[in-house]
Amino acid sequence: MSHDAEHMDCSQALYRMMEYVDGEMTADDTRLLAEHLTSCAPCLAEHDLDKVLRDVVHRSCAQEQAPPQLRATIMQRITTICDDGSWTEVTQVRHISTEG
Repeated sequence: MSHDAEHMDCSQALYRMMEYVDGEMTADDTRLLAEHLTSCAPCLAEHDLDKVLRDVVHRSCAQEQAPPQLRATIMQRITTICDDGSWTEVTQVRHISTEG
């Protein structure tokens, strides 16, 4: 969340944009970022680009699944990042089965 509970600046908005696009933010953070986008054309352009990119990747890879070992490696790295405290902005980690 932002340093000011009622304002999100561009650096915070851009840092958390994929969380927003993926619908993984808290309701309060979603509201703050949405409010920021109403008054910031550069961040809105980045949002639109990220959304299009996400949609294209999703459509292109809908039938593909990552190999189990790759999925396990990614989850292990996320867990390591979370456990050592270097990723303090984590709001949600989804469980991904290594069985595909």
